[in-house]
Amino acid sequence: MDISSISLEDYSFLFPEMEHQQQQQQQQQPNINTTKKRNYPEEISQQTHWYSNNNNNNSFNDTSALNDILTSLIHFDKQQLTPKQEQQSQQPTPMNSNPNSNEFQFDFELEDSSSPAKKPRLTDAAATATATSGPSRRLWVKDRSKDWWQWCNSPECPEEEFRRFFRMSKATFEFICNELDSAVMKKNTMLRDAIPVRQRVAVCIWRLATGDALRIVSKRFGLGISTCHKLVLEVCSAIKKVLMPKFISWPDENKLNLIKQEFEGVSGIPNVGGSMYTTHIPIIAPKSNVNSYFNKRHTQRNQKTSYSVTVQGVVDTKGIFTDVSIGWPGSYPDDQVFEKSVMYQRVTLGNLNDVWVVGNSGFPLMDGVLVPYNHQNLTWTQHAFNEKVGDVQKLCKDAFAKVKGRWSCLQKRTEVKIEDLPGVLGACCVLHNICEMRNEKMDPEWNFELFDDEMVAENGVRSVTAVQARDNIAHDLLHRGRAGNTFL
Repeated sequence: MDISSISLEDYSFLFPEMEHQQQQQQQQQPNINTTKKRNYPEEISQQTHWYSNNNNNNSFNDTSALNDILTSLIHFDKQQLTPKQEQQSQQPTPMNSNPNSNEFQFDFELEDSSSPAKKPRLTDAAATATATSGPSRRLWVKDRSKDWWQWCNSPECPEEEFRRFFRMSKATFEFICNELDSAVMKKNTMLRDAIPVRQRVAVCIWRLATGDALRIVSKRFGLGISTCHKLVLEVCSAIKKVLMPKFISWPDENKLNLIKQEFEGVSGIPNVGGSMYTTHIPIIAPKSNVNSYFNKRHTQRNQKTSYSVTVQGVVDTKGIFTDVSIGWPGSYPDDQVFEKSVMYQRVTLGNLNDVWVVGNSGFPLMDGVLVPYNHQNLTWTQHAFNEKVGDVQKLCKDAFAKVKGRWSCLQKRTEVKIEDLPGVLGACCVLHNICEMRNEKMDPEWNFELFDDEMVAENGVRSVTAVQARDNIAHDLLHRGRAGNTFL
């Protein structure tokens, strides 16, 4: 500490004897003529010589006086210290007691009296003992209201209200929770309790059903925004991993025979095993491969830049998905998406066993894939055939309309990353199948008008055998009276 930083005059009111000493020193100083504008060398040397002599003679006196002042200040500060601070200040500290030395070491620190006392730091052993003292240690969590979810999860919540919130009945919701229990459940820790399975599933289904922003979901369930986002992805991944193999699968031979009979009853076309359609899901422009996801047809129709991913599915007569192909860029036409699907592999490998999958004009005509006539100047037979193909196609379009109507998150641009989007879309298809299998009704307010631009495949005919088979089916429909007269 520098002695020059302490002024003796600052505390002169506490020591009256200091004023008398200062007056004597001022009287001993020579009278310097302050009217002179210029100091000559003789005067400067005399003043310097006088100051050095005076400083040498009074160095011991000034040091003694300063020690007295500091001693009084220490005594004055101790009167204002707390008992704890006074105990700490009484610890011995080495000092330099040489009166002739100009360097001093003080045993006190100049602190702001208004600052609070510092808490003593714990040693490593004490900190370890505190952290492992017992289960009383908890992780701080922001207190959020869970009243709404607790009411929905209670028996007091009416069935209609619950169904309006989650697009399904309580029994179906309970069924899904039981199926996902082992894949979604987390264990409690010493720091916090795990979120229950029912609440985890409810967050995901609510988000898919309403499409609300994560901040709204957070307020509904009393959870953090990032926690809600994480739960949605985790539950969707569990649905795709656990439930998709159970509820979306190509039927075996016995089920396929029943499906063929049902399709023939609807359209009159024999050996139809499914209806195929491709829809687009709008997305926000991705950071990479933007051109691949650019949807030119939607952009031209809506006069607004659009990006999308595709979902191609095959359904039975009840609108239940038996095959899905998810996540291909929106710039791909229907035939290219079909070529990258598992269904295309079944067709090319001959695993369908003379079963037709009916598609629109965007798919190629080939063995196993039946599409309508798309050239001009159609005959009555061809018009009748196209009408029956349209009846089969309507089943798949209605299924996708229900998917988008029940799960509103698919109606607007989703914020989910491209790599996470197949899991979310797959979960929506699985939940749709579960609701249809359990006869869950669609409210009229959930209806959604599906519209996708249909294009003709570049290579529309890939099999001569399929061309001949289509002509025979169209001729048979007209002569058996199954074609109807709507086209007339």
